[in-house]
Amino acid sequence: MIPVRHSMPVGPGRLPGQLLSAYAPVSPLQGVPAPAAEQGSPHDLAVAHAKYFDSATDNLESPNTVYAATLGSESGQITPGNSMTWETTEPQLAQFTFAKGDVITGITRDHGQAVRGYTLVRHSELPGWIGSLPPAHVQAAMTHHITEVAGHYKSEVAAWDIAHEPLSDDGTFRTSPLHNAWGSGYIAAALRAAYPAAPGTGLSIDGCNTEGPGAESNAMYNLVSDLVADGAPIYDVEFQGHRALQYGSPGGTQQNLQRFADLRLDGAVTKLVDVRMRLPADATKLATQTTYYRNVIEACLAVAWRVGITAWDHIDKFSWVPSAFPGQGAASLHDENVRPKAAYATVPCEPGGDEGSAEPGALKAQYRTSNSAPGDHQTKPALQLVNTRGTAVDLSTVKVRHWITDQSGVTTNSTRCDWSPLGCSSITHRAAAMSSP
Repeated sequence: MIPVRHSMPVGPGRLPGQLLSAYAPVSPLQGVPAPAAEQGSPHDLAVAHAKYFDSATDNLESPNTVYAATLGSESGQITPGNSMTWETTEPQLAQFTFAKGDVITGITRDHGQAVRGYTLVRHSELPGWIGSLPPAHVQAAMTHHITEVAGHYKSEVAAWDIAHEPLSDDGTFRTSPLHNAWGSGYIAAALRAAYPAAPGTGLSIDGCNTEGPGAESNAMYNLVSDLVADGAPIYDVEFQGHRALQYGSPGGTQQNLQRFADLRLDGAVTKLVDVRMRLPADATKLATQTTYYRNVIEACLAVAWRVGITAWDHIDKFSWVPSAFPGQGAASLHDENVRPKAAYATVPCEPGGDEGSAEPGALKAQYRTSNSAPGDHQTKPALQLVNTRGTAVDLSTVKVRHWITDQSGVTTNSTRCDWSPLGCSSITHRAAAMSSP
């Protein structure tokens, strides 16, 4: 699906009672049941449910044009795979490099997407030099690292995974140079270091086996409760879901997510990262995979809080699974040729509409809000025209219209073409006032 986007900034009027979140935009359709419709981009109906759809990626995959186009049209948010980790951004003490991460933020700018930073602090993916420092220097190095990296990306990254996988399966803290130097207090310290370095950015921690009830999930709940009680600037919690068919689909996901939401954080985030299987894949395994995806997505949508879904890359060709689990794979929503699997249909997407003389059902006009600045009270609806037929459509007679009602005092309305594979010069767009509301 190749997007044609029209971003129409409107301002400076404020939308009463509406929080324009940096990374989970609120749709005008929030709270309105979506009608049944043809499948489109996973991000769109996620927005309609006040959720978001995210895909992890890395710059190594971006030269694949089909992959990049799908990534740009399917997801509203991108998580860098390893391009912003400590070992990548600070391989030598106080020597920073942001080249790989900047590739990702460049891709998201081109497609009007948000960025979720991954990850500032983790027990692994640390540079070797950190383990040779005395404890007091480790503390100073962590604070300096967070300040520099979060500061570099403060205008690009809307949310940060601050502390990644701090707990083991049994609920105890993982051993790392950071924990050895600081104890469990390093997590609150990391949150407090990031808060002034990236003002207005959502800060979170996450766990690897916490989407359902269990020892690690209980320990995470207690940790988050303590952070909230202590006034640490934690915004949300991430729940990883690296699932495998041979281990069964864990139950209790909805109840577990809800108890974290009940802590009254500003958001609760879950990561449905992938569902792997023993190869070769077959129809039975793929059907079971679809059920697993559906179960966790339904649990996410049932939680009355802002919840997002992250696919840890959405194409089998670039999945991390085969290298980490030899003999296993086929874990993503698309196969190696970027063709959607049956599981793809479980991901919520917004219904599209058609206007013009093109073949019925060939085109979908998709909508989302593109405002990525929490303090900016403009509305910035983005319209994307998607060809679902697979063959060329004559666009010369196609019109896409979007109506808004200005708040009293608003004097400026404008439009722009953000990106088009045909070139923006081929598209006519304008903002016009109607004679009556």
